[in-house]
Amino acid sequence: MVGNRKESIGSGKRRSVRVPRTQAGLLRGALEWFSKDCSLTELRLHGNVGWKAIQLVALAVLWSWSDHARLTDAFDHASELATEMFGRAAVTSYVGFTGVLRSYTEKLLPLLWAHLHGLMEKIGGRHWRIGRWLPLAVDGSRVSTPRTEKNERAFSIKNYGHGRKAKRRSQWKNKKRRSKRISEPVKPQIWLTLIWHMGLKLPWCWRTGPSTASERSHLTDMLETVNFPKDTLFCGDAGFVGYDFWKRILDRGHCFLIRVGANVRLLKNLGAARERAGLVYLWPNDAARKKEPPLLLRLLRFQGPQGKVYLMTNILSERELSVAQAGQLYRLRWGIELQFRTLKQTFRRSKLRSRTPDNAVAELHWSLVGLSLVQLFAVKEQILVDSPPAQSSVALALSAIQDAMRNWSRQVADPKALACRLREATKDTYRRTRSKQARYRPDSKDKPCATQPIILRATRTQRQHYRAMTIAA
Repeated sequence: MVGNRKESIGSGKRRSVRVPRTQAGLLRGALEWFSKDCSLTELRLHGNVGWKAIQLVALAVLWSWSDHARLTDAFDHASELATEMFGRAAVTSYVGFTGVLRSYTEKLLPLLWAHLHGLMEKIGGRHWRIGRWLPLAVDGSRVSTPRTEKNERAFSIKNYGHGRKAKRRSQWKNKKRRSKRISEPVKPQIWLTLIWHMGLKLPWCWRTGPSTASERSHLTDMLETVNFPKDTLFCGDAGFVGYDFWKRILDRGHCFLIRVGANVRLLKNLGAARERAGLVYLWPNDAARKKEPPLLLRLLRFQGPQGKVYLMTNILSERELSVAQAGQLYRLRWGIELQFRTLKQTFRRSKLRSRTPDNAVAELHWSLVGLSLVQLFAVKEQILVDSPPAQSSVALALSAIQDAMRNWSRQVADPKALACRLREATKDTYRRTRSKQARYRPDSKDKPCATQPIILRATRTQRQHYRAMTIAA
């Protein structure tokens, strides 16, 4: 490794030569810490490849970290640095590199996620769980791509403005608007559904799809394919509702804490359990006709910054989850919005650069992997000095990584120089005397406000139907 003594043979004598320690060596140390005990043996490689899976991962991560604007320049930078750090790059051409990513990304991601989860638990300490629960927030967002013909076919909304419900300009009641230009078709975007660890502030796993994809379908798919630890608690907004969806979470043995509003219709006094404050039932007519049992749930209320907040959970005991704890967890869920902002603004992925659909999806996947590693390296060093993950600054941590990449040949005297910079990559703690917000910004962000869910008293027919179904069972 760079910076260690190594044996060289010259003039028939064996002598010890000290190799200068450089920024490249520090980066290599960070990547070797991540790749240690990372088993990628389950990945089947083509018989004629001459590289290992971990070498491809290192090259793809360096490619995502590069601050070059063009993807080809970023690859050249990453290839040069990988050759310096490891003696060779997995792939030597950009065309070959993108072809390999298209072939192996989907197979590599589950293995990398499992390894990442193990490292998160190892370094997390008291931030790994909040009380009893492993808190995971889930939400979705869109990432734009170049408006090429292939990207539009793959990601854009089909028949935008030409559907059966679209009105013609001649039918507009406002005559002044008739002369205005019809809005252009929505640009091609990739829908990203992200699961995010609320304690460590790190991405957990994700799914991608076209701009019309469903975040609930993505989460359902991840419930079937990703292993979640015991006592996992999913936190989501008012879009993650539905009998079938919640039942799928319960069948997998997990818990949820979801914000609800008037889009949810609940029952009380069904007789399935002893009545007490907060207990309600979700039993839509379709489920009743299929003779599926009602879901016994608990409705929580607390005062939010913009009004009352209503949360639904399957945790029925106040001891296991109090209203105060639920409010704290839901407030922490808002951090996933900052994660999306970090990806799009700080990491500059609001618009991807790949001009074909498969390459764009691969670019987004490895951007998330690279960003996750930057955050993991920073959180690891900061927890060692008892700095909470909430104080970590992704912008400063990314600046430290990219500075080491730009000046990879620069010699360093301190072997912990990169670790020290990552340790100091925290938000400022001084007390402000003036607001940091711009003058034209409102005092507080308009957070979505959901109204009270609809709660109905169970009818006699519903009670009889449930009683008959219980006796038959």
